[in-house]
Amino acid sequence: MASLKEVKTRINSVKSTRKITSAMKMVASAKLHKAQGAIENMLPYQKKLNKILTNFLSADLPIESPYVKEREVKRVAIVAFSSNTSLCGAFNANVIKMLLQTVGEYRTLGQDNILIFPIGKKVDEAVKRMGFQPQETSPTLSDKPTYQEAADLAHRLMGMFVSGEIDRVEIIYHHFKSMGTQILLRETYLPIDLTHIIDEEEQKQMNEEQKDKGEAERREVANDYIIEPNAEELIANLIPTVLSQKLFTAAVDSNTSEHAARTLAMQVATDNANELIQDLTKQYNKSRQQAITNELLDIVGGSMK
Repeated sequence: MASLKEVKTRINSVKSTRKITSAMKMVASAKLHKAQGAIENMLPYQKKLNKILTNFLSADLPIESPYVKEREVKRVAIVAFSSNTSLCGAFNANVIKMLLQTVGEYRTLGQDNILIFPIGKKVDEAVKRMGFQPQETSPTLSDKPTYQEAADLAHRLMGMFVSGEIDRVEIIYHHFKSMGTQILLRETYLPIDLTHIIDEEEQKQMNEEQKDKGEAERREVANDYIIEPNAEELIANLIPTVLSQKLFTAAVDSNTSEHAARTLAMQVATDNANELIQDLTKQYNKSRQQAITNELLDIVGGSMK
């Protein structure tokens, strides 16, 4: 059994660790609240943008865009979102695992034909360990995502796709669903699939509206657009905007998921520290009581001689 001094030292050590995890939990919680606000402010704009594009599609307008052309995949780009720091549970490990799986599927193309764009230091380090040369990206897009940085990366990817440097772009990121649930997603970014531009929630809403005859009639009227100057020019500007917004959404989603994962991990760590302190305190009290009992027995035994 450990001595009283050793147990006391360990109790103090665990208490110090608990202070750190508790402070990190509060910081992550504050950042999570801010990130959630950013998502809530952005969602109405994104939904409206998707709705405009969807209405154009349902109006049977001729759409010709270099971003929708499917071609044989000879060179692929993968954009993976992770965090710059640790202590967020399995957040980074899951992204790296999905990245390894994705790279494995494209191994037949050759290492030189797989371009990896890491967003975050953790995935950047993993890419180097895999033997790949990571493509240069903004170092702040993981911690403090801004639309301009996301748009710059989106236009870079779009330029490479249009010029034929790459034939497909995939993105890997966490989607924030709730405090305890972050869903790891792998999506095709380019070529853009216009049939899946609406998210599931919007699709459910459309299905409900279509059940009601009056709503369906209103939708038909809404699709009758007067377009200036023409549909081709409008679509040519609308699709890149949707693509830029999609990449920014992925960055914000990943950042929010990171803070949620860290808040949860630090809460679990704090709870574990509390349990460990209780166990050590019981052990300390038990050892102390045993020591007192032994001393009393020695005193009683000595007085009887």
